[in-house]
Amino acid sequence: DLSQDILCFTMLLRVIISENDIRRFSIENIPPSVKELCQVLQTNLGLRGGFILQFEDPEFNHQLCNLTDIKDLPLERATLKVLFTADEPISDPTLDTCSLPSLSSGDSFEWPDPFPIPQFSHDVELQLKEANCRYANDGTVMVIVKGLKTDILDTLADRMSKISAYPERHHYECVAKALVEKHPSLKEPGPGKGWYSWFHSLKFKLGNYRQKLSAAGCPEVVINKRKGGDSKGKRMKKSKKGEVNYCPDPPEGQSHENIEEKRKLMVVEMLKKDPDHQLVEHLMTTTFSQRRKEIIGDQPLVAEVLSRWPALFLERQVEFKRVVTTDLLESFLNGLDDLVPKLLEVYKAATKSGKKQTLKDMLNCLEKNVRGCCLFTLDAAMKGMTVGLLIGYESGEQDPFPRTIFNVAVVVEETIVLHDLKDVPCAFAMLMGIVYSLNLEYPQGMKYTFEFLQRVLMKIQPDQASAKVNGLRNKVLSYNL
Repeated sequence: DLSQDILCFTMLLRVIISENDIRRFSIENIPPSVKELCQVLQTNLGLRGGFILQFEDPEFNHQLCNLTDIKDLPLERATLKVLFTADEPISDPTLDTCSLPSLSSGDSFEWPDPFPIPQFSHDVELQLKEANCRYANDGTVMVIVKGLKTDILDTLADRMSKISAYPERHHYECVAKALVEKHPSLKEPGPGKGWYSWFHSLKFKLGNYRQKLSAAGCPEVVINKRKGGDSKGKRMKKSKKGEVNYCPDPPEGQSHENIEEKRKLMVVEMLKKDPDHQLVEHLMTTTFSQRRKEIIGDQPLVAEVLSRWPALFLERQVEFKRVVTTDLLESFLNGLDDLVPKLLEVYKAATKSGKKQTLKDMLNCLEKNVRGCCLFTLDAAMKGMTVGLLIGYESGEQDPFPRTIFNVAVVVEETIVLHDLKDVPCAFAMLMGIVYSLNLEYPQGMKYTFEFLQRVLMKIQPDQASAKVNGLRNKVLSYNL
């Protein structure tokens, strides 16, 4: 059996436990599962608490991937990274990281649904077990004393904050619902759903818990304090466009000085005519937390960001996937392919009245010269341009859209930050990526256009669309071609 042969030879492992603790470990017989490999490492390397394993995948240029199948490990030699998740032992390393809590309160993941209710303290678990038995027998709900409720809320607040310090309404509802489903004796009496009181209690508890996180120095919370301690001052920008990793903590074992050295190394590398893109990728990944802290907290001008973080304006480094965990071009272009044909038909219907000649001319030009893409053109001059696209084209006619495009650039604050883009759809996707990278507000005059792109086209928080965007989405999706 080939699979058995794979497991029966000596493998040399390079195990990254932290930045300053990287060990060489030799194992005679490869365990048959990832779970057993975790147990071997836990025993031999003295690892404590829960963790998952990541490995450098040679098929993806040695980038880290979660190890879910032991057969994915490269033969003979492999590099593993230990990613600690919680104090309790790991139960199943094949679980997606979204369902596992992060040790650092600033590290955000997508919200799990259903929410995994954690284990409470031993005495609380004993009380809940007895109360759940009574509920099963005669439907009697539990009389919840103050101390018991506090213990439950403290545990839930701690677990929720490790996913996001600022949960949204449906997140609170998700947790409250999961709580009474696991412990039905905690339902509130009456004909309702039984979890509304827990929903409100969790909101108050998280508000108080954020004060503790702020005192402890959690970046995501500290960055949102009012400036200068002025209770009437302007708040810093908060996550509101579906950012998953909005303001993460620094990597474990990394100091500010260490990250600054890597930033300087990245700047030097970018001065080269042919920079090492693999090195740049590594440096950009390890400095991500510091970059987000500066951009969100200091709100620098784009010229300053260009100076300090020049690699951020490479196409492959536009910080969208790190922030949203979604592939930028794939989500944007797939959304175009799915929606544009119907969207154009909706626009055509709007031109039949004859009152919208400009829109009609644009649609005619699209049909003649453009394949399945939505264009947004700007004047050549960048004066006064906050964000937008600058399109270089050749055309002898005054068409609403140019016939031959030879260059497209992304402009922010009258500054070209990306250029030589191959076409307008890709450029518009990069514009969206830059908006997320620099934590920019959507342009006021086009906020609904950008919101449509985010929530409908790219499917980022689609359930939180405004009434206007939701109305257009329903009209487009219900249109029969």
